[in-house]
Amino acid sequence: MAQERELIRGLHNLRPRHRGCVATIGSFDGVHLGHQAIIAQLQQCALEQSLPSVAIIFEPQPHEFFSAEKAPARLMRFKEKVMALFNAGVERVLCLQFNETLRGLSAEAFIQRILLDGLGIRHLVVGDDFRFGCDRSGDFGLLREIGAQSGFTVEDTATLQVGGARVSSTRIREALQSGDFDLAEALLGRPYQITGRVAPGRALGRQLGAPTANVRLHRYRSPLVGVYTVRTTATDGTELAKGRRELDGVANVGFRPTVEGEGARPLLEVNLFDFDGNLYGRELAVEFCHQLRNEEKFASLDILKARIAEDIDNARRWFVQNPRPHQ
Repeated sequence: MAQERELIRGLHNLRPRHRGCVATIGSFDGVHLGHQAIIAQLQQCALEQSLPSVAIIFEPQPHEFFSAEKAPARLMRFKEKVMALFNAGVERVLCLQFNETLRGLSAEAFIQRILLDGLGIRHLVVGDDFRFGCDRSGDFGLLREIGAQSGFTVEDTATLQVGGARVSSTRIREALQSGDFDLAEALLGRPYQITGRVAPGRALGRQLGAPTANVRLHRYRSPLVGVYTVRTTATDGTELAKGRRELDGVANVGFRPTVEGEGARPLLEVNLFDFDGNLYGRELAVEFCHQLRNEEKFASLDILKARIAEDIDNARRWFVQNPRPHQ
């Protein structure tokens, strides 16, 4: 029988019932096809040993801890990642706070405190290039050596390739930045989307003739910056408008340089076509289809208003020329 999905926040929340598992470790940003292959491998091992599967992740991601705003842009915020891991078949997600204490653990201490004392691990699935510990001295060989002494086994993962190159989060970011959404979808195994809850804004969009749903991105940087055609759904599967679960629209992702100036956090603003309702508090999934233009700073709000109207016309025209596959 499958285990119930469970998010465990921190070592201090591990209980005796969590001991004994098959686990993997990683950032899993995007939960792309390469990650999904690792999870399938993890599931098979868990099934063979009749043990629950566990994905160990970190928050913030290690690159963010060391580099903050200079770290690579997240493909997913934390909540999206956890749900994607569950949807891919992981039964438990152990999220460890990446802080000075965790950073300072030696490779041997990491294995002892987290894998052995914390999880009572029986089998570990990791890439053969996996490095860990305060001096990055921990590697696949050390895991196998200590595993042989401590009663757990270690298995490496095969590299997955699409189009003759390795599937990676970095490659997906590059595809998104270049506007190649077909490649991003091929690497992810699904269209790229961002989800988030609609928050009150300054109502500037309404003044500019294009009311928007403002979605906080919960990240230092966005993998996308610019104006895009989008398809939007509510994450709970309910209708956004009468008889319609999905609405087309145009979205701006970025820093709103014309009105915000310097130092702002990235924001996702979505104008839904033929919609005049209240979305505050609802969570939306925004699927990106096509880039219309880069984000720009305009000399005045009047110029910005005219450009937004042009963006909406261009987006509507794009949807006419690119109907949904089932239409």
